[in-house]
Parts: sequence; structure tokens; C-alpha cells
Amino acid sequence: MSETHTARVHATPEELVPRVLVRIMFALVLACVGLVTIATLSDRPLESTPADTAIIAQRDIVLTGEASGAARVMDVHGSVIANFSAEKGGFVAGVERVIARERAKIGADATAPVQLQLRTGNRLSLYDPSTGWSAELMGFGADNTRTFARLLGTH
Repeated sequence: MSETHTARVHATPEELVPRVLVRIMFALVLACVGLVTIATLSDRPLESTPADTAIIAQRDIVLTGEASGAARVMDVHGSVIANFSAEKGGFVAGVERVIARERAKIGADATAPVQLQLRTGNRLSLYDPSTGWSAELMGFGADNTRTFARLLGTH
């Protein structure tokens, strides 16, 4: 006699996530979407943004990047400040792609410089005067912040 095995189609009750937890999860997602929608439609001002503190040092730089991760940073006169290989330049190339996308949205000059700024409290940020886009670099990890700090000449 041969034995036949049937595949189990349904999970046992012990393996299932309780319905109440699934419903709570969906309610939480809907609440988040609702809050974001209300904040967006009411033009609520941003909260918990870094204070606009004094600029201690600033350098205008031009970023170029490749899909491979290679990147080049130049000053406004075209002199190369740093050349990053594909293995080392991923973050810089990624930042360049974000800036390029923001500029493309409004038709701004893709080769215009951005401002690398050191602010009070040792905060390092990038600011694009063409689009108003900015990023606090401390949020991207110490290694990435250090990379840009070297470009400014502070570390």
C-alpha cells in the first residue's frame, strides 16, 4: 500500500495572526494616511525642523555623479576637490541624483553649484539655492557626514 500525503492548504488557528491585531494595524495605517492628508491640505507648517542657525563656514561646490556610484566634486572654477571611485562615492553620487531630480522638476541649471554649510552646533548641511532643497547631513551617518566635512575642510 502506498501512502498519500496531502499538502496543508490552511494554517492552523495557532499560526494565524489574531483578527483584532490585523484590524488595529489597518486602522493605524488609515490614521497615519489621514493625518498626513489633513496636514498637507491645511498647509500646516513643518515642525521639528532644525533651527536656522548661523553659518560658520560655507563652500560652493559642484557635484557630478554616475550610476555606478562614482562621483566628482569640483569648486566653482572647475578645479577638482575630490574624485570618488564607484566603491567610495555612492553617497555623494546619490545626493547628486537627488539634486538633479529636484532641478529637473523646475528646469533649473543642472551644473549650478550647491552650498556646503557648517552651522552653529557643528551641523553640516547642503543647500541648493536653485531649488531651495536642503539636507542635514547628520541624518545620513557619521561616515557620510565626514565625507562632506572633508570637502569643506573642517575635518
